[in-house]
Amino acid sequence: MKIVIFGLTISSSWGNGHATLWRGLCRALIRQGHHVVFFERDTPYYAANRDLHDLPGGDLVLYGDWGAIRPRAVQALRDADVAMTTSYCPDALAAGDLIFAAARPLSVFYDLDTPVTLSRLEAGEDVPYLGPRGLRDFELVLSYTGGAALDRLRRRLGARQVLPLYGHVDPAVHRPVAASAAYRADLSYLGTYAADRQAALEALLIVPAMQRPLQRFVIGGAQYPQDFPWQPNIFFLRHMPPDQHPEFFSASRLTLNITRRAMAELGWCPSGRLFEAAACGTPVVSDCWQGLDSFFEPAREILLAQGTEEVVAALDLPSDSVRRIGQAARERVLAQHTSEHRAREMVAAFETARSSAACSGGKERMEA
Repeated sequence: MKIVIFGLTISSSWGNGHATLWRGLCRALIRQGHHVVFFERDTPYYAANRDLHDLPGGDLVLYGDWGAIRPRAVQALRDADVAMTTSYCPDALAAGDLIFAAARPLSVFYDLDTPVTLSRLEAGEDVPYLGPRGLRDFELVLSYTGGAALDRLRRRLGARQVLPLYGHVDPAVHRPVAASAAYRADLSYLGTYAADRQAALEALLIVPAMQRPLQRFVIGGAQYPQDFPWQPNIFFLRHMPPDQHPEFFSASRLTLNITRRAMAELGWCPSGRLFEAAACGTPVVSDCWQGLDSFFEPAREILLAQGTEEVVAALDLPSDSVRRIGQAARERVLAQHTSEHRAREMVAAFETARSSAACSGGKERMEA
């Protein structure tokens, strides 16, 4: 297949979760014989922090002005099998118009931010990557979040055919590596500061650090406020580029996963960091949300914590038990949650949607 994508960014992993996911997915699609063309607006923020400059086996198209690049986009769509736009794509509406006007490609929307999309709709806020017709003109909608979110995308936005396409990890990038002494931790946490995660972070890391003053705790991330309740045994790494994540996780005896409120409320929304840590063989202590046990088996492949007691109990586990959990999680990731698996799922979704469209007599776009 020739797959044309209009997305937020693949060239810069700075300050967004899209780039790492797209890199793994595009590499897997290309390895599987597909041709990928990725259109990305060349914004100053991402240009100043670019850590990928081309897409081997595919095409990365950076552009500054939509009007100037529009003819090239039209040309790319002429022989495309699939054309996709995504959440937070800055030119999503204009790209959508081109996709709907093209005769050949299957039209797809991939929401990598479903909890944000739905929470903004509930609050009556504008969602800039959605037009007044919502998602009803796309032949296929993919969602980073499954479960009840799929029904809400149908009811609120008119999605005709919607399927989950969850997070994933590229094991060639995220794998066990030699542990760095600088990152060594009995319990680590990797994540940007978020007010809606603070209560959980205090219960699951800060209070355990207070109760275990001889153990080492590490937080990696950005935007932590000056009044954050640091403890003498909590060490801070202000920025952790994605290429350093394997070193970070490999140096952690345990690592903590805390889910944003909107994601936790919907459930069925595993973060990319969850798979990254597991791929590195690092045991994860996670907060609880619906659907988590579909991705990792509690107590065998992941540890769950609703409060401080469970975290302290995890810290007290024998080393051989901790290693077994980390190894079991890595085996689960390699068996089910790699970028290769998601690429195959994506292509299968395309084929199903195309068959469905053919059975219904072709594309049914822009209906009244």
